[in-house]
Amino acid sequence: MAFAPMGPETSFFVVLDQHRASLLASLTTGGGKPEGGDMRLASSSEVLASIENVIQDIVVSLARNEAPVFTIDNRTSWENIKFEDSVGLQMASHCTTRKIKSDSPKSVKNFALILKILSMIYKLVQSNTYATKRDIYYTDSQLFGSQTVVDNIINDISCMLKVPRRSLHILSTSKGLIAGNLRFIEEDGTKVHCTCGTTAVAVPSNIQGIRITDAKFLLIVEKDATFQRLLDDNFCNKMSPCIMVTGKGVPDLNTRLFVKKLWDTFHIPIFTLVDADPHGIEIMCIYKYGSMAMSFEAHNLTVPAIRWLGLLPSDLKRLNIPKETLIPLTKQDQMKLDSILKRPYVTCQPFWRKEMEIMADSKMKAEIQALTFLSSDYLSRVYLPNKLKFGGWI
Repeated sequence: MAFAPMGPETSFFVVLDQHRASLLASLTTGGGKPEGGDMRLASSSEVLASIENVIQDIVVSLARNEAPVFTIDNRTSWENIKFEDSVGLQMASHCTTRKIKSDSPKSVKNFALILKILSMIYKLVQSNTYATKRDIYYTDSQLFGSQTVVDNIINDISCMLKVPRRSLHILSTSKGLIAGNLRFIEEDGTKVHCTCGTTAVAVPSNIQGIRITDAKFLLIVEKDATFQRLLDDNFCNKMSPCIMVTGKGVPDLNTRLFVKKLWDTFHIPIFTLVDADPHGIEIMCIYKYGSMAMSFEAHNLTVPAIRWLGLLPSDLKRLNIPKETLIPLTKQDQMKLDSILKRPYVTCQPFWRKEMEIMADSKMKAEIQALTFLSSDYLSRVYLPNKLKFGGWI
């Protein structure tokens, strides 16, 4: 299949355009709003008032000679998660909570750290300045102990105050990359023009200013190595107009926000390209339906319109990929696969279930690189173009 340098002929996109029309029709049926709605950012005054209420509760407890307690929704149990096909995984309205007590040896340090970071957030919001999670960690790295501790506390505070993390004026450094037909403006006014060449740009930490794209689709690529290979193969130019994104494995918050923003703004078809293994499927599910840990912010992060383009377990047999290029499922893989099959969203995805059952029955997995057995550029030259042209997604 040969393509002009500036992309395929218009007829190539017929099925993609039909898919987009069906997505738009489903939005109209649902009232014309993007899937999952749009949870607005909390205003600075609202965030400040929420923090002041928390501090006031502490003062009241002390005045009563009681030990102050933080009460936070429990985000580690599936019992507290509800699923809606149009939103994804979100916190149940009446969920169990956990208490972080100031008079308990087990939690007193965590209580103090939450109080410290609340104080820092208050100053950031009050002065209209921003800091990264890394900045906060390095204000007292010995006290915090690790970046993970800071990350978890920030998520706890966001959940406790019931405001999106960005409203806390805390940013995270992006690890994701973008390439393709897209222009956007960063918060500081910098104009970014993504290209279809071999160079990608970093996902911005503030994606409020996406302006222009004529892309026919967005391709989410699980791994950076595959993303770079597609760039080297000039895939973006051959499939132009399109956009490619990678979160370099499990996506960070900025990459998920970016994908969500693209969907809410342009409603173009979004596809995932992941390894045919439980880890790849898990990553795809995070983009589509969200994660348990961030379920309290599902409306800002999930894109249920995402479709699975590849690598499908059924593709391995269809393309006669030799067994020696496949990898046996480990015990951990089988446990992960069993866990995914039990999740509530699999019920409304019978084709996904079928693919996962193929994997479970074969007890084998495959990386996208397995396609190089057919030819070094099979992925970009044959596999993806055919899938996109003929609707090979589920």
